[in-house]
Amino acid sequence: MTARGLFTGNRGCLVDDNASLVRHHQGSLWIVCLTEYQGWRSPLDGPRHWTPLFFLDEAVALAAGHRPCGLCRRQHYQSYQEAVGRARGSGAPSAKDLNRRLGAERLRPGRGLDRRTNRKLWTADIAQLPVGTVIVAGDGPPLLVGPGQLQPFDFTGWGPPRTRPAQGIVSVLTPPTSVAALANGYEPMLHSSAPAAPTRSAKQGPGPLH
Repeated sequence: MTARGLFTGNRGCLVDDNASLVRHHQGSLWIVCLTEYQGWRSPLDGPRHWTPLFFLDEAVALAAGHRPCGLCRRQHYQSYQEAVGRARGSGAPSAKDLNRRLGAERLRPGRGLDRRTNRKLWTADIAQLPVGTVIVAGDGPPLLVGPGQLQPFDFTGWGPPRTRPAQGIVSVLTPPTSVAALANGYEPMLHSSAPAAPTRSAKQGPGPLH
């Protein structure tokens, strides 16, 4: 599969019994998973089975409203939990709490396969946004926030960098909970086209169920 990206993700079964795409998501468990784990195989359009999605990298997945999987990415999931806890000044939230918070932050009520107009955006000063946040500006593609640059999204990688403004209010696509995690120590796995990509391997950590 071309331009598959670094990660897959789960937001439920999106097809009917004829393997036709019929829904945008099912349920509140939206997670970011490894594309390979213990040799498991998953059909791309299997009825009554979760439907794999594919993400360029974790910045894209977080911007889409997903969180790290607690099974195939256990260490990243725990790091995300702990970072959200630090942001809240409390203990690490449960998976149920994270799912509830992200569910409230990513979409307004709506129906249909295309939910782009239902995405919740919020505003922040770009000076306060951590690396790995995704913002939107006008009709152009989403932009990855780097340490000193912005890069437009493309399915094959982040595009040519442009200078990141020192300040200014911008519209943010990444949900507030995930931005808080990024600002409090969570390091996302970024595509190699992003200069700020951490060197950590995307193959890290199996563990117990989320």
